[in-house]
Amino acid sequence: MVTKTFFRNLSVLRQDVEQQIVIVTNQYDDIMTSSEIILLILDESIRKLKKLVKNFTFESVADEVYFFKDHKPYFISRYIYYSKVLNTETSKPVAGDKALRKFYQAELLKLRRYYSDQADFYNYCRRKATYLDHKYFTRKSYDLKMKLSSSIYNLDEDFTTSHDHKIAVIQANELLEDYLIKSIRNIGQETVVNSGEVGKLIWTSSKVSLIELMYALHRTGCFNGGNVDFSEVVRFTERSLEIDLGNFYKTIGEIKSRKYTKTKFLELLKESLEKALTEGED
Repeated sequence: MVTKTFFRNLSVLRQDVEQQIVIVTNQYDDIMTSSEIILLILDESIRKLKKLVKNFTFESVADEVYFFKDHKPYFISRYIYYSKVLNTETSKPVAGDKALRKFYQAELLKLRRYYSDQADFYNYCRRKATYLDHKYFTRKSYDLKMKLSSSIYNLDEDFTTSHDHKIAVIQANELLEDYLIKSIRNIGQETVVNSGEVGKLIWTSSKVSLIELMYALHRTGCFNGGNVDFSEVVRFTERSLEIDLGNFYKTIGEIKSRKYTKTKFLELLKESLEKALTEGED
């Protein structure tokens, strides 16, 4: 029960962060402004995360691995990502399209060098391997035969494993790679913003939550009597809400592999609806 409560609180914290990021991103057109605000949100959430772990004893190695491999890297990777976006935007040259494209391409090259340097661990993560998890993602169990960062002894041993930061960096770099590629594609293109459009709906919860909701509706046969491919449902939703849901099949796979509550968003909807009906809200 204690473990379930811990991971439930963790899920609430994560969902709250995801929602705040979406709201800030939609509210500010300037990426430097939004990144600064999001970094403050993430800093506060990481402090809360640290307190949660400090006061909690994991019941099993599996639970500890689950936290340090799947949960902590989410928060840290987003902090790294927005820090790098901010640094990239403040460092980019005030020059023509050619110089700007060259700058972004150089940043991409740095990421690919990192992948090369961390090839063994990167491949371990991509294969979703688990045979070294007990060494990589549990505290105070460093294997000195492994390639460890020299800074590991300066870190908080109650909040750090040998490889959770590495997986966070990899996740941040994947996000940054998408950002850099889109930035290169957008060079020379004018962006039209219709912020004053009347009646426009903006999805302010997380993309994962939206995919969970759509998948539930699809599996229940709510669209075209069930005679439609899920990819078509996703594309319709993306066009309607002007949102990019990325690799939605990968997201569904991650939802299916949740350890405790697989239908987090649907349960939140149920609780909110029951509360509204009980209290007589509109």
